[in-house]
Amino acid sequence: MKGLISIMPNEKVYTPEEVANILKISRFTVYQMIKRGDMPSCQVGRRIRIEASDLERYIQSVKNDTPALIQNSSPIVRNTADIASWSTIGSKDGLIICGQDVVLDVLTKHLERQLPQLRFLRQYLGSIPALFGLYQGTANLATAHLWDGDTGEYNISYVRKILPGQRLLIYNLVYRMEGFYVANGNPKSIQAWTDLAKPGIRIINRECGAGARVLLDEQLRKLNIASDRIIGYDNEEPSHLSVASCVARGEADVGIGIEKAALQVPKIDFIPLQKERYDLIFRKSDLNLLQFQQLLLILNSASFKNEISGMGGYDVSQMGQLMGEI
Repeated sequence: MKGLISIMPNEKVYTPEEVANILKISRFTVYQMIKRGDMPSCQVGRRIRIEASDLERYIQSVKNDTPALIQNSSPIVRNTADIASWSTIGSKDGLIICGQDVVLDVLTKHLERQLPQLRFLRQYLGSIPALFGLYQGTANLATAHLWDGDTGEYNISYVRKILPGQRLLIYNLVYRMEGFYVANGNPKSIQAWTDLAKPGIRIINRECGAGARVLLDEQLRKLNIASDRIIGYDNEEPSHLSVASCVARGEADVGIGIEKAALQVPKIDFIPLQKERYDLIFRKSDLNLLQFQQLLLILNSASFKNEISGMGGYDVSQMGQLMGEI
């Protein structure tokens, strides 16, 4: 677990980027491992560091298939072998849920309680990688919040293009407000997409494939603003929370993300831009499987809707409703 702890003298430490290189995984995956408590870390000033001894223990736990660092949580994909093994049993014996929002963690816990005989796995992927996972058979439940700048609609056009020829169902999970994270008082007066191209404005971006990155790219395309005019466009963070934290630390003037993260990070203001639809996508052929039937029962239950609504930052008015069939 990450914390403000001291590092032992002579203890070698790594940055998340160095750990990613050692494990031959993405930096995004390392940050998600830290977030979930899978990889212990410490904070040195404003930077995250991983001690060599903790990294070695993690590697040994993976080799032994005994991830003792994960307590009371759903399994997490660590490597391609994990994905391959799950892809052969996902639809039959469990559920592989792709997406990053904390609502999915709550949903998974409900499924585990209702169906203890099945296995549930969480893959922390952005919208486009999640849809590719569904297409390639490495996931059987994807989430997306992908805005189409030509139609003004969410998800359906992307699902059609990324999963051609597939019969799919799209159900709403929640609506969320997307907007700008700025420093308290908005000292740079950032209010609109065009402000991102002003001289001296530094942004912190999301990784390719994330819904917030697609929203930014679509807005820039419609406004005919080249990305190389945006200072910091190539600087990426793996989550809404980490983007908001960068702005709070003064490492960027603005970031893009959901209102929920702004409620969790002090020293920032949130400038709302547009309401987005965050949907669940799965194969129509899976609809009658027990886990998918239970999924829809949970989504349409008043108790679950009240639980998510009580977390703040979510509109559950259309939760569990069929938004499209492809």
